[in-house]
Amino acid sequence: MSERESFHELAPEEMELNGEWYEAEYGIGADPVEHRIRWLIAHRLEAVGTAEGGWDWLFRDPRDGRYWELTFPSGSIHGSGPRRLAVISAARASEKYGVDRPASPPRSAPIDVRRA
Repeated sequence: MSERESFHELAPEEMELNGEWYEAEYGIGADPVEHRIRWLIAHRLEAVGTAEGGWDWLFRDPRDGRYWELTFPSGSIHGSGPRRLAVISAARASEKYGVDRPASPPRSAPIDVRRA
């Protein structure tokens, strides 16, 4: 993924994005969904918090206020496996990430999303 590359914004009807990895000529390749997830968390979504020792991330879409959880369902794969970005409820965000006010997530120290 290059810095100039851009992808579609999240649509209101989208609820889940699942990236995939595949065997490429020189190692492992990532599908377009995986690249889009990386782009969204780097350029569109706001990092709100982490859980599970930094493996699960909570993001907020500033356009509609929805919470998006970034996880690695195949985390046992070397390199953590492909990403999954899925909408979660404000109640779940509060329970797992300690988010108190859904309309205005707390702004604490910046989170390094490069690791995400």
